[in-house]
Amino acid sequence: MSSSFPTCSQFRVSIVGSGNVGSALAQRVAEKNLADVVLLDVVRGRPQGLALDLMEARGVERHDRHIFGTNDYLDTANSDVIVITAGLPRKPGMSRDDLLLTNAKIVRDVVKQAIAHSPHAVIIVVTNPLDVMTHLAWAVSELPPHQVMGMAGVLDSARFQTFIAMELNVSVSDINATVLGGHGDLMVPLPRYSTVNGIPITELLPETTIDKLIERTRNGGAEIVELMQTGSAFYAPASSACAMVEAILYNKSRLLPIAAYLQGEYGLNEVFIGVPCRLGCGGIEKIIELNLTESELTALHTSAKSIRENIDRANQLLAATV
Repeated sequence: MSSSFPTCSQFRVSIVGSGNVGSALAQRVAEKNLADVVLLDVVRGRPQGLALDLMEARGVERHDRHIFGTNDYLDTANSDVIVITAGLPRKPGMSRDDLLLTNAKIVRDVVKQAIAHSPHAVIIVVTNPLDVMTHLAWAVSELPPHQVMGMAGVLDSARFQTFIAMELNVSVSDINATVLGGHGDLMVPLPRYSTVNGIPITELLPETTIDKLIERTRNGGAEIVELMQTGSAFYAPASSACAMVEAILYNKSRLLPIAAYLQGEYGLNEVFIGVPCRLGCGGIEKIIELNLTESELTALHTSAKSIRENIDRANQLLAATV
């Protein structure tokens, strides 16, 4: 079937997993006119139906991107970017780490098959627990670290931005927020580096209010899970992944907080964790080291320690299933 997939641009993005995040991302990428999209899933008919639905919207949205649904990894061949959204979503009361073994198996198998057909692609991981799954994807792919990354900090920072805007009743367009660390309860929002039109929020909000916004940011995904009961967030994650896809495809050299592989930065080694990076056509062009206070650096190291423990757990669980 791959030979029947037409392309109208030099870019192809493959999204593995046609659940809510994957389908919303396919819509974002196509309707922003960024690239042609291959939407892949193991469920027969689902990606094909979603792709046809999105294609039929072209007459309204006025774009000529092709969206192709498939169950065959051969159709993802020669992708520029592969986004992995496949995996089980959280349910009420579950942490991201509760998904560890099931999603580790899925990500391992997905990466092996996808990278076989697109050995030069940049991989973006969205599946939770994000930092652990990104490390696993890198290890399985055997790609250079700059070609594998996790979507975490963009989403966490966007949530922090939103909550700041709501609290101050100002336009979110004037807000830049910075969140480092793992994508979970130990993430590290940085008020000193979070500003409204250049003014740090520490000068605009009392410490108690900032603490509440930080706590809501850390629980942003869980809050949505509790409200929805039968699903988890997907619009904001899809938008966040789309920002990364655009930066890579169009060589934007954007400074974005993403889960990257550290090799000495921030005093950390051999771990994927959220830090500011310059993102362009080759993937991660540069990891930016911020001047952190002792407490901020300690929080980042605590987050990294938790990620390492879960990586070890995931590897042990996977080894036991072989």
